[in-house]
Amino acid sequence: MSSIRPEAAGELEETAASLRADVEDSKPPYLRKRWKKELENVLKGKFFVAPAFEIYGGVAGLFDLGPPGCAMKAQLEAYWRRHFILHEGMLELGGTCLTPERVLEASGHVERFSDLMVKDETNGRCFRADKLLEEALEARLKESTDEEEKKSLRRVAIQADAMTAQEIHDQITHLDIRAPSSGAALSFPVPFNLMFKTSIGPQGNAVGYLRPETAQGIFVNFRRLLEYNNGKIPFAVAQIGLGFRNEIAPRQGLLRVREFQMAEIEHFVDPIDKFHPRFTEVKDLCLPLSPRETQMEEGCECGARLVARRSRQEKGGLRWCVIDNETLAYFLARTFLFLTGAGIRPEGLRFRQHLEREMAHYATDCWDAEIETSFGWVECVGHADRSAYDLSAHTRASNTELVAHRRLEKPRIVDFVKVSVDKKKIGPAFKQEAEKVLKGLEDMSDNDKLDAEKTLASTGLFNLKLSTGETYAIKREFVSFESAERKVTEESFVPSVIEPSFGLGRILYAIWEHTFNIDSFRARADGKRTDSDENERRYFSFPPHLAPFKVAIVLISHQEEFRHFVTEVHSALSALGLSTLVDSSSAYIGRRYARFDAIGVPFAVTIDLETKRDLRVTLRERDSSEQVRLPMADVPSVVARLCSRSLSWEAVLKKYPKFRTRQPVGRRIREALGLVLDHRSSVCAMTAAVAFMAVVTLRLARRL
Repeated sequence: MSSIRPEAAGELEETAASLRADVEDSKPPYLRKRWKKELENVLKGKFFVAPAFEIYGGVAGLFDLGPPGCAMKAQLEAYWRRHFILHEGMLELGGTCLTPERVLEASGHVERFSDLMVKDETNGRCFRADKLLEEALEARLKESTDEEEKKSLRRVAIQADAMTAQEIHDQITHLDIRAPSSGAALSFPVPFNLMFKTSIGPQGNAVGYLRPETAQGIFVNFRRLLEYNNGKIPFAVAQIGLGFRNEIAPRQGLLRVREFQMAEIEHFVDPIDKFHPRFTEVKDLCLPLSPRETQMEEGCECGARLVARRSRQEKGGLRWCVIDNETLAYFLARTFLFLTGAGIRPEGLRFRQHLEREMAHYATDCWDAEIETSFGWVECVGHADRSAYDLSAHTRASNTELVAHRRLEKPRIVDFVKVSVDKKKIGPAFKQEAEKVLKGLEDMSDNDKLDAEKTLASTGLFNLKLSTGETYAIKREFVSFESAERKVTEESFVPSVIEPSFGLGRILYAIWEHTFNIDSFRARADGKRTDSDENERRYFSFPPHLAPFKVAIVLISHQEEFRHFVTEVHSALSALGLSTLVDSSSAYIGRRYARFDAIGVPFAVTIDLETKRDLRVTLRERDSSEQVRLPMADVPSVVARLCSRSLSWEAVLKKYPKFRTRQPVGRRIREALGLVLDHRSSVCAMTAAVAFMAVVTLRLARRL
């Protein structure tokens, strides 16, 4: 066999390297390996985020947000409030993080809120079984060249997180998956409850949990919320707060953590008519949908028109839908607008419907908003039709009716059980407990009232058990129950709940990935490319309304007479709620701009030597690096409108003259010296450089 000449081998390697580079460059920026490493360096270097308790070695799944990260989280929450709470006229609730066990028993979390876990049989290290299986399948997919095998592996991967313990064990055995830590065999998968358990009070006999979701705090307050809303259905309640999950093996940075910020909406709706009054605003929006029917195949159906079945029979109404009901479809559309408005690239966003066996115990239909990141497709928003599960469960557990009422078209006669109480006897008998007893008697179901009457008739006494667990002995002389009839004009029903649940930490990280940029390499004077960091600009193209800081104020001169301009601009911007950073350092102006670009500051106001004369400043836009010259008095209103998205940068360019950046004197001197060194044999070039430096020196002397 003839050997390949070294020259030919070198050419082949160069071609292969070029092809690999082309493949890498064809990917979205957030999927490029080099960009991911650069992003991590910027996030840590600029203290967007850092491991919690780092000086003690840190704890897996816990992170601290630094000043820019904390500021951006606050901006994201404010944007979420504007987009959902204010736009929809929602109610907002602030519930506790600590939740009594009885509440989470009723909701099903104590029994079902778990993941399957496997252990390394040699050292006891724990792993989440479905994630371990997914990683092994992904590795096999990359290695496999057989299309049928790939199709089979994909089918298993899609169902991994919905598999039973036995099914996962069978796959681990079939694929010979070993413990990553040692290569040893893995144990049989067992369920691990993800809630943090604690005790309430010094005695330790009251069990509680750190809440795994904010929703339960809304459900247990449903009666008060409905009353506050004047009994009207539909209505929505929102809550932003911390959630806690004791993840088995947290990895992937901020994407899988043990303490995280959530933003949840519980939209209460009539179960026989899940319409939304504002659905027409979004009905023609096209979403990247992946229905469950298409997921077992290789691709996902995207770009399907957003349609929903109307419960009310309307002439000419739609007879086929992708999404089950109007309200669920409405919130998918609003979520799409929210995420793309936050900087998520539309091509990196999809809505995936849960498989039948994958859905949570409370759901009848679920769609996840998944964002593509360097870690793959990540669920960031869950949309669930929880039906009437939660309110019904809490009604049974608390013996308190959590219902709404709808008006009947015609009045009708209904049977009910009337309660007759003797308050004159109940008061002295129960004293300060009397109010609780009276309420408990009224809250009893009709069946319980009839059973109590039978017990009173036979024994003269029955035990009233309240939702708090307290029991009171009720005598015949205190109360009686009897069947009766009454005319009603309305009927009660248990509302269904449509829930969009946002993981703000995951969304925040996805925004960082989707908005991180590295400017293209710049050509050198000799036409060659360089990988020098000095020839690149790293920056975040955050939408202005989400940027952690809105404006950088840059002062060129250090003379005292210019400092009052900084104070004036800073005060005017702060009065409009715009956060600012001030830079009066002696670094080159370009380097100072680069510092602000690196943390995503969208605008910079530069106070220069001309400001004293004409009271004008330059306003720089981050992404384009373009600048305009405008009156200092115009800056606050212009920047405020830019940040609120009521004014575009293009409109600013049309209104104000464009400012041409003049190259700093020091840089021009360095370039002139470089020209002399690169052209030592050229007398003309050397003469030109010396003449240029002489002119520069003269101008500096005049300025001083």
